[in-house]
Amino acid sequence: MEKVVNILLVDDDEVDCMNVQRAFKKSNISNPLSIAHNGVEALDMLRGTNGVSKINPLPRIILLDINMPKMNGLEFLKELRSDKDLHNISVFVMTTSNDDKDRFEAYNYNVAGYIIKPISFENFVAAVAILNNFWQLCEQP
Repeated sequence: MEKVVNILLVDDDEVDCMNVQRAFKKSNISNPLSIAHNGVEALDMLRGTNGVSKINPLPRIILLDINMPKMNGLEFLKELRSDKDLHNISVFVMTTSNDDKDRFEAYNYNVAGYIIKPISFENFVAAVAILNNFWQLCEQP
């Protein structure tokens, strides 16, 4: 039986969002993908608050950008990890930030991986395919 694994992409850059969708298609990843454009919107989607429909079932994986308006990725991670209903979700940071401080802080929030957004689409597709293999292999409780 194939498990449906919902994925939440949290990124304010429309081009990056389209690239993720194109990379999923090219890698034949059919997982349902929800998109939030900042941390506040993402938390509303995860909790079903502020009139936003809750993603059901909750995503097992979040692809997270760091540099966003309203609530950036690190602020979102802090909030996510302190929420007893959401703290177990696997988070992969996908960002242009190559700042060591961001990387250390992200890993302190127990991210599954930190990916610097590559320049070429081909490399990005390869990274998404590797992620897909990872979450296909991971057994969730």
